[in-house]
Formats: sequence, C-alpha cells, structure tokens
Amino acid sequence: MASITFSGTSGISFFLPTASVSDYSNQNIRDGFNPLKKNLSDTRKKHNGRGLVSTNVASPPLPAVAPLLLPRRDSGNSGDRSHVAWTSVRQERWEGELLVQGEIPLWLKGTYLRNGPGLWHIGDYNFRHLFDGYAMLVKLQFEDGHLIAGHRQIESEAYKAAMKTQKLCYREFSEVPKPDNFLSYIGELANLFSGASLTDNANTGVVMLADGRVVCLTETQKGSIVIDPATLDTLGKFEYSDTLGGLIHSAHPIVTETEFLSLLPDLINPGYLAVRMEPGTNERKVIGRVDCSRGPAPGWVHSFPVTEHYIIVPEMPLRYCAGNLLKAEPTPLYKFEWHPESKAFMHVMCKASGNIVASVEVPLYITFHFINAYEEKDEDGRVTAVIADCCEHNADTTILDKLRIQNLRSYIGQDVLPDARVGRFRIPFDGSAYGKLESALDPNEHGRGLDMCSINPAYLGKQYRYAYACGAQRPCNFPNTLTKIDLVNKKAKNWHDEGAVPSEPFFVARPGATEEDDGVVISMISAKNGDGYALLLDGSTFQEIARAKFPYGLPYGLHGCWVPSK
Repeated sequence: MASITFSGTSGISFFLPTASVSDYSNQNIRDGFNPLKKNLSDTRKKHNGRGLVSTNVASPPLPAVAPLLLPRRDSGNSGDRSHVAWTSVRQERWEGELLVQGEIPLWLKGTYLRNGPGLWHIGDYNFRHLFDGYAMLVKLQFEDGHLIAGHRQIESEAYKAAMKTQKLCYREFSEVPKPDNFLSYIGELANLFSGASLTDNANTGVVMLADGRVVCLTETQKGSIVIDPATLDTLGKFEYSDTLGGLIHSAHPIVTETEFLSLLPDLINPGYLAVRMEPGTNERKVIGRVDCSRGPAPGWVHSFPVTEHYIIVPEMPLRYCAGNLLKAEPTPLYKFEWHPESKAFMHVMCKASGNIVASVEVPLYITFHFINAYEEKDEDGRVTAVIADCCEHNADTTILDKLRIQNLRSYIGQDVLPDARVGRFRIPFDGSAYGKLESALDPNEHGRGLDMCSINPAYLGKQYRYAYACGAQRPCNFPNTLTKIDLVNKKAKNWHDEGAVPSEPFFVARPGATEEDDGVVISMISAKNGDGYALLLDGSTFQEIARAKFPYGLPYGLHGCWVPSK
C-alpha cells in the first residue's frame, strides 16, 4: 500500500484517573455544573510560538451533572459484546472537563456536536440494527486550550415512550412494535400509512441552521428535533410550516449560511421534490421535481450533493418498498428492495429554475454518503459536466445487513467488511444518455473501506482536493481507520489505533486559512479496552496533536456539526 500510516500509540499514558461511571456519578452531582469555573487554578499551561497550548491538569476525578439514571447493560447471548462501540451508554447524561494530552490549537473555539445511536436495548430486548438505537448527542467544547465534554440522550417521543413503557412504541429502521392483539395490529397498520407510528428518533445527523438553531435529524420528517448546543437539552420538534406533506426526506440536507436544501421522495408518484428553506423560517418551498426514470418506487436518497448552481438527485436501484414496510420482521434489505433491472441514474437540476438540465444512466451503485460535487468547465467558462463523488460500496447491498448489531458484536477476526471506494460520477451536459462511474483513486490506498466523510465546508460545491473519511485496515468488519484522501495526487494518509472504532472525522478550518487542509480533524474513538477518547489530528500532516480520555466507554456515533463560539 502506497499510503503513509500514522498508528496510535498502544499503552499510552493518560492523566485522567481511572474511575468508573458510577464513581463519577456519585461525586458533586448537580445540574448546571460549569467545569470552567472549577479546578482551573490547578491547570498549568505551556505556550509555544505556534499558538498552541499543552494542558496538564492535576485535579481530582471529574464530577458528572446527573446520577446514573438507566441500567445500560445489553442482555442476551449473541456473540462477543466486549467492544464498547456496540454497547449502550451507561447513563443518560454526563458533563465534565477532560484532561488533555498534547496540544489543542488556541484558535479552536466552539463546540463539536456528534449525533448517533446510544441505546440499543429496552429492558431485556435488544435492537437488531445499528440504525435502530435511540439518539445520543455528544459534545466537545473547545475554549482556550481546554476541553469540556458531555453527552445526553435526545428526548424524542419514541425514546420517552420506550422509557415509560419499557417496550418499543414506534417503528424504527428495522424494528416494529409488537401488537397485543389483531385489532391493535390493524390499528398499527393504519398508523403506518398516516405516519403516526413512524419514529421521531433523530439519531442520524445534526446541523446548525443559518439562524443559529441546531436541529437533529433522521429519515422521517417528524424526526426533526431542536436542541440546545450548550446544555444538549431537547427543546422541541422542528415543525415545518408548509403544506408539502410527505413522511420522509433526505437525512442529510445541504445547509449553508444562505439556504437549506433537501430532497423529499414521493412514494406515490415515484420521484423527488427538491426544496429550499430560507434562513429564519420553517417553510420549505419547491424548487423543482424529478420523476424517476425507472422502477416501482424512488431510490433511497440518504444524502445528495450540490454544486454552485445545481442540485444532483441520485436515483439508486435500491428502492423503497411498501411491502417491506408492512412486514413485522425485517428482510435482508429492510425497507428497501434491490431492482438492478430498473437501472441507476443521476439527475441534475438547476437551483434557480428547477429545470432538469441532465439525466443520465450510470453503472449500478450503492452509497449512503456523497462527499462533494463541482462543475467542470471549458476554457470559455461554460459548464460541460458535473463531477459528483461518493462513498460507493461497489453496488453490494450486503453492506446494510453487515450493520446488524449482532454481526458487529460477534466479530472474530474475519475480513467481512464489503469493499468500498471513492466513486466518481461524471454527468455530461452534451445531451448524452449515459454518464460514468469510476474510482477516483486506488481503493487500496484507504484499505478498500470508506464511509463517514467530511470536507472543508468552504469548498462545498466547488472543485476540491481533500476529503476525510473512515477507511479500513484489514481484516475488519467495520471501518477502523481515519483517512485523508488527496484526490489530486490520488494518495491517502491513514491513522489507526489497533482494535479501536473511530467515528466520522470532522474537519474544522483554521480562521484565516488559505490552504484547503489548514485546520484540524476531530473524531471520537471507541477503544478496544472499553475506553473512549476525543482525538485531534492536524488537517495537513494528519498526525495526532491531542487526545482526551472520556471517563466512560463511548458507543459508536454517526454524524456531527461545528457550532462556533459567539
């Protein structure tokens, strides 16, 4: 492999006392705890000429803001459950200052929020799939070289009902409530068609809108929940004020300082509505519509890319399936069906007019996450094509079933992670009926594993060079490295800590930076020994610059956002 690998140091020494969660929960427990007002007199700062600070703190164990509220021990006997990445977090909320080893840039001021599943069971019942878990927010708050961390469950209606009744009450990704009798089963089906039984468990992403509101999201429209980024409190539902209706939307909208763009799949008349929401409003307005080229239903649209002037609408042959939604037990593809005979397409819509400027057939593909897109122009400045990059799984639908919790927990060292690559689409504007899908670089550069990507947001929709993602060091059953991909030199740098499971690497640019990779990459790591830690890598060299250990094991999480300090 031609890439440079930076490995995490095994047996590294941390300053944090080794106390269990219950130990922390019994010390100085009180809401409103502000760790910045405590123990800072014991902090010794070492500055250097690069504007960095190394913080060593000699202080007693850090307090938690809430007692141990929930017994979080997954039950059952399916496989090896020792890895903390696939184990429910052991308490509902916690907050405290972490002890940092290394150097946190002094310019890094703000909060990184990460959303994802944190609770995979109710009582003695274990959920089936990674995407079923009840949402948990984790925060990393950076200020003057210090790091305050915390987590809290998102109080969705689905979560609150489950905690109250100790049973599943809403339909999750693979889970269906068990009816008490035939009449309740009929009622549940009626609630499905109305959307009442669909979950609002916002466990997928979190975005900061241009007006400062922070919203957690999932595939269901009702699963849009506003939170307080400082306290992680659940503030209430994000209610759309328009009359567009529908039950589902893309879990990953495009959010900038000027707009909010999303796609709404139409399950009745197969197609997609592209919508825009202006800052400070809750009203979505239709930009245009794409009718599906083939197939009985629209393809799954978990995410989509944009350029400066266009919205790219993917139409995968992995299509929504009403029949699978009605089944009480999950199929291997859950709420989807694979229809290779329906082909795969990419559509390009003008942001300004809503007109479709290109629709092309492309090779079959499977992707959860698009990375970025940009316009290819000729020497006269005319757009000749759109380039769209994604984390592409070689049209292998088994990736969905590999994410069953039992599969993740029962790993015994075999190399079972399906291959993935940076899939690069080229969509021509010359009227051609066909586009291209090729690998943007040799997949072996990142271990033939790829997902959970981020870029410098200043390059959204523009020609770019670098992407950050989770890759693989094989054998593995899940992405287990962090990788920086150079799309110009077609090389990758990889970070790996033996046995650890890293979450999405999130890039934060240095204020005033002129280079695309001038900044830091933030990730949260679920370690092999049951610990968890926050990790900072230099965005350019991809070398570790700081880490800070959590006082408890950290489950795997999904997507995050950056909330800058005011």
